[in-house]
Amino acid sequence: MTVRVGVIGTGFGRRVVAPAFAATDGCEVVEVVSARNDADVANLCDRLDLDLVSVHSPPYLHVSHVRRALVAGHAVLCDKPFGVNAGEAEALFGAAEAAECTHLVNFEFRCHPIRELVREMVRDGAVGRPEHVTWTHLSAGSRVPLRPYGWLFERSTGGGWLGAWGSHAVDALRWIFGEVVEARGECRTVVPERADPRGIPQVCDAEDSFSAWLTLEGGVTVSIDTSFAAPTNIAPRLVIAGDEGVLECVGEQRVVLRRADGSREERERPAPEGDPHTEPMRRWAVVVRNAVEDGVAPPGVPTFADGLACARVLDALRVV
Repeated sequence: MTVRVGVIGTGFGRRVVAPAFAATDGCEVVEVVSARNDADVANLCDRLDLDLVSVHSPPYLHVSHVRRALVAGHAVLCDKPFGVNAGEAEALFGAAEAAECTHLVNFEFRCHPIRELVREMVRDGAVGRPEHVTWTHLSAGSRVPLRPYGWLFERSTGGGWLGAWGSHAVDALRWIFGEVVEARGECRTVVPERADPRGIPQVCDAEDSFSAWLTLEGGVTVSIDTSFAAPTNIAPRLVIAGDEGVLECVGEQRVVLRRADGSREERERPAPEGDPHTEPMRRWAVVVRNAVEDGVAPPGVPTFADGLACARVLDALRVV
């Protein structure tokens, strides 16, 4: 079987997603259309020679695009953040279940080799019983150079760093440790005004930085501090402390385990060149292909249920 894929989105969809599917054995990219062209989206979803619609539009368009694909009977892969809020995510999950279609959320970093290693080590008891997690991620991605105003900096359209990066972090924590049982956050907008593509200043009401404090199943506590508007890039650092050791992941490249007895273990994997999404997306495309062929997502593969669970946490973090 060849899984025939239609992609909605000429940004990330065309740049990363379509090439990943095109490079996957057993997949064919039939068409890529602009998310903002309603006629092209409708025509794509109505095609009979499709098995999967891969939605990579801004979050405020997810409801209309996903529903259109479901009505046509296609399997759907939807990017994160999954809708603008948990209400939309819940509606889409219900619609997909009612349509009995295969549904997946694009948490492609579950297929990052280093994150897979971290999860495996934690689950194998490398640190003993996990107790506390700290995650620091400081990026200059929207500040140097200054990124122009667009939907990413507007809350009503689903913009904000919580959705852009925080959704991946929340999913990783759920995937490694289990459900989030308590969440509170502090959102910040470091750059309050940006010029739009016409050069006209616009006020940014979506966060470009945030801190979060979570409690996970089993009592694991989490502290996150992150920004998309730092003055320079710093290698992300994830630290997992347990009752028998500490696991440190630096820059998604190096993992160091320090045990209570003084022993140490280190593993390193050079960072791939180019877009950091490319390698996980290519590996994820294989998982998506298999799920579409089988007509069901196996355990551990993120579905709309995971998108909804993540959206509920993000909503809690936005509450002031």
